[in-house]
Amino acid sequence: MRFYSFQIVIEKEPEDEGYLAYSPTVPGCFSNGKTIEEAKRNIRVAIEQHLESLLAHSQPVPQNERLVHVEELTLGVPG
Repeated sequence: MRFYSFQIVIEKEPEDEGYLAYSPTVPGCFSNGKTIEEAKRNIRVAIEQHLESLLAHSQPVPQNERLVHVEELTLGVPG
């Protein structure tokens, strides 16, 4: 078994309807969920299925040039 790493982005959907998840590395591969965890599970399944299709058709698997970790940081500033 070979392992791959992919960046994923999870965004809050408008009007509090859940979360959208996608990978910039795998164009056109996206999913959603009611919670962040559900969106993460769903995008994992979507990417796995996409990779299976690529490999079945002898297509290259997209790779990250470098992996980054992004988090939101909230600060309280006096004033």
